[in-house]
Amino acid sequence: MRVLGIESSCDETGVALFDSARGLLAQALYSQIDLHAAYGGVVPELASRDHVRKLLPLIRQTLAESGLNLADIDGVAYTAGPGLVGALMVGAGTGRAMAWALGVPAIAVHHMEGHLLAPMLEPESPAAPFVALLVSGGHTQLMLVKAIGDYELLGETLDDAAGEAFDKTAKLMGLPYPGGPQLAKAALNGRDGVFTFSRPMINRPGLDFSFSGLKTQVLLAWQASNRTERDMADIALAFEQAVVDTLAIKCERALERTGCRRLVVAGGVGANRYLREQLRQRVAGSGGQVYFPRPDLCTDNGAMIAYAGYLRLQAGQSEPPMVACKPRWDLAGLPPISPALG
Repeated sequence: MRVLGIESSCDETGVALFDSARGLLAQALYSQIDLHAAYGGVVPELASRDHVRKLLPLIRQTLAESGLNLADIDGVAYTAGPGLVGALMVGAGTGRAMAWALGVPAIAVHHMEGHLLAPMLEPESPAAPFVALLVSGGHTQLMLVKAIGDYELLGETLDDAAGEAFDKTAKLMGLPYPGGPQLAKAALNGRDGVFTFSRPMINRPGLDFSFSGLKTQVLLAWQASNRTERDMADIALAFEQAVVDTLAIKCERALERTGCRRLVVAGGVGANRYLREQLRQRVAGSGGQVYFPRPDLCTDNGAMIAYAGYLRLQAGQSEPPMVACKPRWDLAGLPPISPALG
């Protein structure tokens, strides 16, 4: 089965073709970073309009690179949520229209299920059950994956997501948009121990997160400093360490609570170098194994949507001939997929 995947949930337009026999055939991605940089954040209306401009050319590009044409497509998968409703409607409308015109089934894909399944595109992929840390600009969740399509929420952020906290912290120190990667880059030159910030909620029961208080700590430290590049690097490192340590501690607790030995980390923050190092060391130290998708599959992309869509289409699931999006969508409420497909 060959599935075309479309991702347009926020500020990146992604398209990919997945073949059940040959794997990922081709993918294309366009980032709107330059478009939104002047505003210091994503402008929903501009994002939607840019998806309209870029989506069809990216579909043509992906087909050309794969050596296929429209008649070779057996199904279409598109992100239907969570995300910006206008941006979602562009991908959903295009995907549903293509499926109708080609006479093939279409499937609405949950954006975070796409992230969760991205490591399955790697040569060495985990088998369920496992714990998944979904960590991005909009989400920070710990999920128990009993089987592919059967998810239980273990814990989530009560305020800012980890990626959102990175971006906001970077912005208050004057780093350019997008702030998260800029802050992680600055942290590479930081000195260990110059600043120390708290690890939120690690002394409380449960597996929930909270990162909003860290922003206040950083703001106070930044205002009390000389605001030099050295101060920025030292504060960035201390902030990164606090976030990563908190995530790692909660992951260890989740593995212990569930009895799982496998951890999957997905989402944009999953590309963070320090997070990868710390989780590899800690999980391996306890006899477990951690799985990451390659960095280009951590950010939003069409490949993860194509693969997630393939699994659901292969299981016989499809959408009625209508366009519907879910800006808010509970991952744990998704219909199950046959465990045999996992």
